[in-house]
Amino acid sequence: MSEEEVLVIPEARLLDLGAFSGFKPFCSQSFQSLLAPEFMQFRPRSTVEEDTSFKQLIPYVVLQCYLEGQPHVFQYTRGKGQGEKRLHALRSVGIGGHISREDAAGEDLYRSGMMRELTEEMIIDSPYQEELVGFIYDDTNAVGRVHLGVVHRLTLDQPAARARESELTDSGFVSVHSLKSQWERLESWSQLCLANLF
Repeated sequence: MSEEEVLVIPEARLLDLGAFSGFKPFCSQSFQSLLAPEFMQFRPRSTVEEDTSFKQLIPYVVLQCYLEGQPHVFQYTRGKGQGEKRLHALRSVGIGGHISREDAAGEDLYRSGMMRELTEEMIIDSPYQEELVGFIYDDTNAVGRVHLGVVHRLTLDQPAARARESELTDSGFVSVHSLKSQWERLESWSQLCLANLF
């Protein structure tokens, strides 16, 4: 079985976002620049997991809804079968993953990868509104230094979404207030989303 090849961009392309660490509000012009075909490459995942000269582009989808007027967010605990071993047992509010070479068959490479990850991991039985809301680059840890997150917010009309993948354990919608009270159990990207979006 051949190794998965994932989409990466050279580290220098981050300059188009302006030097930042943490969360940055979405900018359409910067996003289009990041996705310039001449800079996108597919490389074996094992070779880029420790190589900070490339950033793996990760769609990170936050599902939210309102219950009794309060924002609730879909959250889960990462099981051992999830791809990134360094994040196991941490709680997350983001659905997503790598864009792979197979996604290149679609008309829009990035969009194809984002929707594949979402449909592989989730069953969504509610209409929703989608918006691109930010970028995440967390250079405070080894995982964050090799990934660049693109944050999507899906606002569901009803809390009708559930995990399709068994590795998303203890999942469901929880109030933002409750999640913030469990801060230390959250992966860093989820902390950044909660701090900046709510």
